[in-house]
Amino acid sequence: MRPPDRSIEQALIGWLPRQRWFAGKGRAITGVEIVTGTDMTGPAEDGPQLRHALVEVRQDGVRDLYQLLLGFRARLPDRLRYAEILALDGMHVYDAAHDPQLTAVLLECLAEQMDLGPLSFRRAPGAVIETGLVSLAGTAEQSNTSLVFGDAYIYKMFRRITPGVNPDLELNLALSERGCRHIPRLYGWAEMTVPGEGEGGEQRATVGMLSEFLRTASDGWQLATTSVRDLYGSDSDLPADQAGGDFAAEAERLGTATASVHRDLAEAFGVREVPAQALRAVAARMTEQLDTACAEVPELAAYAESIRSVYKDLAELGRPVPVQRIHGDYHLGQVMRTDRGWVLLDFEGEPARTLAERQAPAHPLRDVAGMLRSFEYAARFLLAGHHEPAAARGEDAGTTGLLESRAREWADHNRGAFCRGYAEGGGPDPDAHRVLLRAFELDKAVYEVRYEAHNRPTWLHVPLGSLPYLTT
Repeated sequence: MRPPDRSIEQALIGWLPRQRWFAGKGRAITGVEIVTGTDMTGPAEDGPQLRHALVEVRQDGVRDLYQLLLGFRARLPDRLRYAEILALDGMHVYDAAHDPQLTAVLLECLAEQMDLGPLSFRRAPGAVIETGLVSLAGTAEQSNTSLVFGDAYIYKMFRRITPGVNPDLELNLALSERGCRHIPRLYGWAEMTVPGEGEGGEQRATVGMLSEFLRTASDGWQLATTSVRDLYGSDSDLPADQAGGDFAAEAERLGTATASVHRDLAEAFGVREVPAQALRAVAARMTEQLDTACAEVPELAAYAESIRSVYKDLAELGRPVPVQRIHGDYHLGQVMRTDRGWVLLDFEGEPARTLAERQAPAHPLRDVAGMLRSFEYAARFLLAGHHEPAAARGEDAGTTGLLESRAREWADHNRGAFCRGYAEGGGPDPDAHRVLLRAFELDKAVYEVRYEAHNRPTWLHVPLGSLPYLTT
């Protein structure tokens, strides 16, 4: 017999904060309620059962919705012990996203376009979905859970659910309709009715996406950092374009692919202009974030006046600026190199932002700035430990200076290649929009300083180390 919902809810209070995808870490949970529970398998005497659950979590007066796949077994195999949520009265409750015997149901629902209670499963136009494939849950993501089915599909299970169409689905559908070759093929999606704001405010929400699994692809971050390692291990007299695995040609092609996707997004959703005075409000928000970050990270204060000067230039730009839908959270971890070229992933936007913020049009150079910051990260993250005084590490200052120089050389070399490819691919020429690009990049760097200080202090040297170059 299954444990009652109240027992599961109590167990979730302790289990949720331990999950990588839980967004409310560091804040006390004051309540958990299973809002909807939908059986996805029939009753089974001895076999596992699957139940889809939408869970409301309350923290500090804030209410968030999370999606769970709850598995129920009388005997829990050792391979699933790590996913256990509760054991009560001879029944084990666990995170069934890690159970391939149960997740197979998702493919069946998508292939048959089933409706189960509040849940609806839909195929993309023209898609045929193969069933019976075994899934493997990914471990790299921080805000969602991805299930890889064989070597054919990847199902992104959105964990934190927001009413409305998720931008990842919205943008992928639009790009697919235009035959964009720089995204994975979309096979289907899942949506459900969720509580909305106010009385009778039920809305539909995206809860999952099934896309092509790029099994022969190479991760952009891994390719870039491999190139950095080659450079650090090479003869110091060799320039970056001659040291081992030069990444610049790939960076240039990535820039061209990015411009192509931006053009397709502009065609799909349109372009509008924001007046010059709107830039003053943008600059004010950037300045506010800078002031907050300086109060929290004193090392940032040395660059504050230079950064404010860049924001002032943005506020005084004095001309309208075109805006459109963009990727929104663009970096080397969001791109894959395939046999058909670069492919862009995860158009969800920054998970911490509201749906309205993620859907808001922006200048495409904001995505460019995000990728340029990612090149800085690739160049500098291997220097962990080298930002301390040389004597403390038993090194001479010359070694530290050489590594810093090599990092700067690699970043400049590949940043330039990306911008060249982006301009040649039809995007706004970064060199012709220096005020916009510098403001976007510094705003991103300030965000990074604050993020690293709170979450990965050993990485704080990465954004701080690039600021002397960005502010001159």
